[in-house]
Amino acid sequence: MQMVRRNRRLTKEQVEELESQLDYKNLLAIRNYITETGKIRPRRTTYLTSKGQRKLQLAIKRARHLALLPFTVR
Repeated sequence: MQMVRRNRRLTKEQVEELESQLDYKNLLAIRNYITETGKIRPRRTTYLTSKGQRKLQLAIKRARHLALLPFTVR
C-alpha cells in the first residue's frame, strides 16, 4: 500500500514567515513542529525548506538543552 502525499504549495512569503518564527525562545511556534512523543516532524509534513528544517532542528535542540522543552514525553 502506497502513501498518498499531499503536495501543499506555499508561497515564498509564507515560507519566509514560517522560517522567521523559528527561534528557541518562541515555544508556541516550535511546539507545532514536534510530535506527541517529542520527535521532530520531518520536512514532508512541516513543508519547510532544508535550510528552515536545519534552523528548526537547532532551535529545538537549544530549547531542550536549556530545559524549555522536554527531551521525551512520558
